[in-house]
Order: sequence, then C-alpha cells, then structure tokens
Amino acid sequence: MMAATAKPRVYTVSQVNHHISTMFRDDLALNALLVRGELSNVKYAASGHLYFSLKDESSQIRCAMWASDVRKMKEPIRDGDSVTVYGQVAVYERDGTYQLYAKGIRREGNIGALYERFEALKKKLLEMGMFDASYKKPIPKYVHTLGVVTARTGAAVRDIITVSRRRNPGIRIILCPATVQGDGAAQSIVSGIEALDALGEVDVIIVGRGGGSIEDLWAFNEESVARAIWNCRTPVISAVGHETDTTIADYVADLRAPTPSAGAELAVADMAAVLSSVRERSARLAQLMDQSILRARQNSRQLGLMLRLRGPEGRLQQSRQFLLVSAERMDRIMAVRCKDARTLSERLRGRLELQAAGRLAEARHRYEILESRLHALNPQAKLDAGYAYVENAQHRAIRSVGMVQEHDPIRIRLRDGTIRAAVLSVKPSALLPGESAAGFPGDGCAVKQEGAAAAFPEEASDAFSEKTEEPGGRLTEQNGDGYGRGKQETGRADD
Repeated sequence: MMAATAKPRVYTVSQVNHHISTMFRDDLALNALLVRGELSNVKYAASGHLYFSLKDESSQIRCAMWASDVRKMKEPIRDGDSVTVYGQVAVYERDGTYQLYAKGIRREGNIGALYERFEALKKKLLEMGMFDASYKKPIPKYVHTLGVVTARTGAAVRDIITVSRRRNPGIRIILCPATVQGDGAAQSIVSGIEALDALGEVDVIIVGRGGGSIEDLWAFNEESVARAIWNCRTPVISAVGHETDTTIADYVADLRAPTPSAGAELAVADMAAVLSSVRERSARLAQLMDQSILRARQNSRQLGLMLRLRGPEGRLQQSRQFLLVSAERMDRIMAVRCKDARTLSERLRGRLELQAAGRLAEARHRYEILESRLHALNPQAKLDAGYAYVENAQHRAIRSVGMVQEHDPIRIRLRDGTIRAAVLSVKPSALLPGESAAGFPGDGCAVKQEGAAAAFPEEASDAFSEKTEEPGGRLTEQNGDGYGRGKQETGRADD
C-alpha cells in the first residue's frame, strides 16, 4: 500500500503579507540603511506626512516620511534633488507593498549652499520692494510683437512658438537666443532682455526655459537677471521650469507662468475666441439696433394714434364709443336688476305661499278644535252618547227629585225619540259629596222611574209638543243641565 501524502497547508492573503512583514522586520540590514538617489513625485500631504519616490538610472522605490520627522527637516525637498535617505524598509500589509520609511534626508553636493543663497537674495530683493505688486506692469491684452529670451533649441522655444502661432497666426515673434544653463548663462539672459527692450517694438517679453534641477535653473536666480527684469520697460513674463519650480525671476517679473507653454497662452490672445466674441457682439449689436428701430416705429405709430384720438374726429369717436359702452352697461345693469327683482318676487311669493299655507293650516286646526268643542257642547251629541234629557210639563229641566212629585207628567228625550211618562214614585237617594240636606241641587241626582207611559193622563200629554211614546221604564242619571245616562230595566222596581 502507498503511504498517504500530507495535505498542503493553505494560507490567507493576510497571513502571507504578515509573514513577509516579519521577515523584513527581522532583517537588520533593512532596519537601518542609507539609500542615495534622485527625488521624484514629491508630495506634502495635508496631514503633514511626506510622500516621494527615490530613483536612479534603472529602478525606483516608494518612500514615506511621517509628519514628526518632516518637522525636523531644515529645508524642503523638491523633484530632481539628489539626496541620501536614512530609514528602514518595511511592508505595508494592507496593500502587500513595501516602501522605505525615511527618518532623515540629506542633500548631496552643494544643494544646501545654493538654497541658502536663494533665500538670502530673495530676502534682500523683497526688502528693496522689487517684488511689490504695485510696480508690476500690466500685460497688453492684444500682442502684435512677442519677444522671447530662451535657448535657440529645445522644447521651451518650440512650445512658445507653437502655442503663439496657434492662438494668433499673424503674431510677430522675435527670438533672442540665450544660454540658459552653465557659465555665462546669467549674462546671456540679461543681454537678451536688454536687447529686446531696446528695440521698442516688442509688446511683451517671455523669459524662460524647461524644467531641471536647482543647479540647472540657477541662472534665473542671479541678482543680475532680477535687476534686468526690474529695469525693463517692456512687460516681462517669467516661464521657468515646471509648475513646482520657483526662481527669483518669477518674483520680479510682471507675471509668472508655470511653464513656457502657459507663458505663451498668457501673452498671446486667442484670436479664434476674439473673433467669436466679435461675431457675438456684432450679432448682439445688430439685434439691439433692430430692437431700437422696432421701438422707434412703435412709438411713431403710437404718436400718430394719439394725434388722431385727440383731434375732433377722434373725440367724436370716443364719445360714440362711450355712449355705446354706457348703453351696454345700462342694459347689463337693467338685466341684472330685473333678474334680481324676479328672484326677489319669486322668493317673496314662495314665502307668502308658505305663510298662507301655514296660516290656513293653523285656521283649519283651530276650526277643527272649535268644531270638536261645539260638537261636545251639542245636546244631540250627549243624547247620542246615551244620555237623556228630562223635563217637566213647564219645559223646565228636572235636575233633582225634589222638583217632581208622584203622578207628575214628565218627558224624556232620547237620541232617537221622546218618551212621555208620569212619576210613579219619588225616592231620594243618599246624600252625595257636596250636597246639602235642604234639597238636591247640582249634579248627581237620580230619579227612579217605574211603569210605562200607557196610563199617562191626558193633561200631561198636552204639556208636550211631541207625541212619541216609548214603552218600558229606564233608570236615568241626570246631570245639572237635565241630561242623564239611562239604562233599560227589564221589570218594575219596588217602592
């Protein structure tokens, strides 16, 4: 049987970077070393840290310097400086890259001495007022003749000529070749400035060259060049090196350009833009003229109209128009008022109808009440309700048993007829509440009548106007007005 092979270990990216970082940290040679090279991509961060690259002819390494170490530096560094960096190489584990963390930076050669000379001359000229903005001459907006002081060959002169011709094909360029680096460069630059200024034909002078180290650009830091620019009557634009390069000539010149190409753009106007602006202004002017003419014509027509309106014919026409408008207005007012009157009339009529209906209903209601009351007071109604009206021979209502005696003729009126009868007997009843022993006044008296009307005396029958008889006796309950409710008895009552 074959032996089982060991399973290979799998590492994470973080583990690998950490292992490499540990190897770098344990290597004493990488923890303290001196590296010589040329600076490039120098960048001061807002946090105070410094980032740059250190390179030689065939390679480069990324470098960083913490803010605490940057503050210990006596002078700033810039691209192109030859330096010796002291520090350690370590791995930045997050990105998996290594870089040189600088602890100190030392310039090589005579760079330090040149920087001290630069600062000394800068301070001297500043105190003399040569950097003051009040002494700087304005750059003409449209340049016809451009003077250039730079090397006869090189990228700088090509850039200046190319940009100038592109912006203004008709511009005149006068080149005064000068040595811009090495021995005698400062005097050559001074001679070129003075020669162009002496012509009296040049509108603007560009003094500059391409980028380089501080030694390469040193001619533009000489006091003689600064004084030549200061004394020049023609406006001077300084266009030395790259944007990060700064020379004494930049401070003294009337205008500083970051590069020679930018100097040409600042000196020469873009004729295409100028022509476009002229065309736009011309179109705008034509538009304004058309608008002005149109307004003048409108004003003329308005004045003519005002003249016609203020004349006799115009006033007559206005009067007619006023009459027409007034008539139309009166018609509208009358129509509105008539409509309002109709609306009011309809509203009042509706209100009157409602009131009349209400009053009629109220009168009908009162009539019904009175009718019901009248019906209630109608004797016939009481008779219809079962009551009887009893009266004697003198046609007086019998309200008490004390008003009749035995054998008195009486007449009993019912709902559907009249009964003539005679009193067979009188039997007073017990006193009712509210009655006195003296007699039987008021309501509640009862008369018990027995027998029929067959034995009615003849004289009793003459006392009644009606001859109707109704056999049988009734028990009558009399009220104060002679009416009483009767009940039919089936036999005679005992005395």
